[in-house]
Amino acid sequence: MAPPAFRSPRSARRGAAALGLAVTMTLAGLASISAPAAAAAPVGPVFENGMAQPVFSSNRNDWIREEMWVETPIDSDGDGRKDRVHAEVTRLQETETAGLKSPVVYEASPYYAGGNEITNHNVDHELYQAVRPGKGRMDRGGSVKDPATDERLAVAADAADVGRLSADPGPQPAISTSHESNWLPRGFAVVHAESLGSGKSDGCPTTGGTNETIGAKSVVDWLNGRAKAYDATGKEVKATWTTGKVGMIGTSYNGTLPNAVASTGVKGLEAIVPISAISSWYDYYRANGAVVAAGGYQGEDADVLAEYVYTRADKDICRSVIEELEKEQDRVTGDYSDFWDERNYMNDVRKVHAAVLVAHGLNDWNVKTKQAAQWYEALKARGVPHKIYLHQGGHGGSPSVDVLNRWFTRYLWDYKNGVEKDPRALIQREDRTLVEYPEWPEPSAKDAKLNLAPSTDGTAGVLTAGKIRRGKPVTETIVDDASQRAQTLADAATSPNRLAYKSGTLPGAVRLSGTPEVSLRMSFGQPAANVTALLVDYDQNGKAKIITRGWTDPQNRKSISKSEPIKPGHSYDLDFDMQPHDYVFPAGHRIGVVLLSSDYEYTIRPTPGATLHLDTAKSTVKLPLVGGAAALTAVNG
Repeated sequence: MAPPAFRSPRSARRGAAALGLAVTMTLAGLASISAPAAAAAPVGPVFENGMAQPVFSSNRNDWIREEMWVETPIDSDGDGRKDRVHAEVTRLQETETAGLKSPVVYEASPYYAGGNEITNHNVDHELYQAVRPGKGRMDRGGSVKDPATDERLAVAADAADVGRLSADPGPQPAISTSHESNWLPRGFAVVHAESLGSGKSDGCPTTGGTNETIGAKSVVDWLNGRAKAYDATGKEVKATWTTGKVGMIGTSYNGTLPNAVASTGVKGLEAIVPISAISSWYDYYRANGAVVAAGGYQGEDADVLAEYVYTRADKDICRSVIEELEKEQDRVTGDYSDFWDERNYMNDVRKVHAAVLVAHGLNDWNVKTKQAAQWYEALKARGVPHKIYLHQGGHGGSPSVDVLNRWFTRYLWDYKNGVEKDPRALIQREDRTLVEYPEWPEPSAKDAKLNLAPSTDGTAGVLTAGKIRRGKPVTETIVDDASQRAQTLADAATSPNRLAYKSGTLPGAVRLSGTPEVSLRMSFGQPAANVTALLVDYDQNGKAKIITRGWTDPQNRKSISKSEPIKPGHSYDLDFDMQPHDYVFPAGHRIGVVLLSSDYEYTIRPTPGATLHLDTAKSTVKLPLVGGAAALTAVNG
């Protein structure tokens, strides 16, 4: 049952009368913005069906826009002065003329000023080979000035909004107009801020370093009276117009900063909506010890991204900082280190008190699903208010305005709309319908431990939950060829460059919900190798659809923090995860697992010829299936 329409006790009128008063106050404010607040009756938000209603002006010429620089407690560029964050506030006239106190929707980003021309690291070299800095690099591909070919600039363009280029004579933004049309008419204020080292902000970009977190956090502190800000003339600017309640939102890097700031436990940050966001930068550029690319950005790393967003006017002051990033990120071993630990927000998830609405694409191979899944799982375990939205797209993809509105209304306006009692998971299914579930992963999902039986005809082996009659141990071999793409290998009827195992034909639909894992007994013909696992949906014609995948470096078999050499011919146990997913395998299809060595689109690509040997009798796969292993033979419906 929907909550009744509700107007804040601060309101002077109800319904149309209040709307008329808001318009009157706006016109009065345009005539004299400095008119004393005491002369006007207070105006408040209107709530209906659990959501703040758009009862305030939607005309951007009626809004107040302020530019300022928020002072931080750090000096990341070493110039002897505290770094300042360039920020912009857009708020209603009523905050000046009618005593309205607004909560804030806040987006921080390193992308508002665009990006630099950059090149990525070369990935066509032998494993554990040091590539000299500045040598052997290749182009990212596509102009960074074209949003159609550069995903990050597309996110930046969406955040910045073409409104800044409009001929509209009204107040023009220095940073962005994103979020304004959604939230100002509902009584919220909007703040945009440029991350350190970008645009008009001071400081240096560090790809998730502590200084970037502090920079974004300082804006929340300013909104709560704990930090100072100054306008272009040096005059102090105070946020007297706000309740101090802040909700951060953003996509990609813009969504990662909310995670980072929430992990500080800063007071006043009441809600965040991280969309396609990172929870650990190690898991963005590495996987189980292997150097692994963000999808679409093969060869990128922390130093390259920092160079991309280094858009402040002074292009020399941060040069040593970026050079240090290149050194400390360690593209040779791929090991977890203090460098990556600084950029792991999971370390401080215990400090998070903000209500978190996680949004992620199930087919996002840039910021992979593990980022959302591990963050969400940790929040659940700690009782933090939480909800997750998973959709069928790739990078980006926000929940609907109504979903966001209920979240922000509950935690920023503190209006009791019952959102905390809603189903926790909203998932877009394969047919694009939205389905609500009590929680995610599906609580009834159970790990189905599946065995691998070798092929008898040179095509594909068997993936089965049943016991396999085995004679002598069977070892199957993979010959690495990094030039072969994973999709090609999954589709191939036979290939020396992969091993494939398929279930029987599914008599009913089978839902996977959670994180698949593999346990492999392998030996190697050389001291280093990539290992890649694919989970595949094979249709009735044998066409492969890669659902998810995972990677590991066998030198990190004991720890992601320490590489240990492989002794050729010696067998090792490798246990590693694939990316989490929620997927329904249709009836009549087969579930497949494909194993290969190098993954052309993601891993380092050594010279072809390395050999990997799999002991099928001591290798298994675990799939989190609703109904467990019995689902593979049960007829649904």
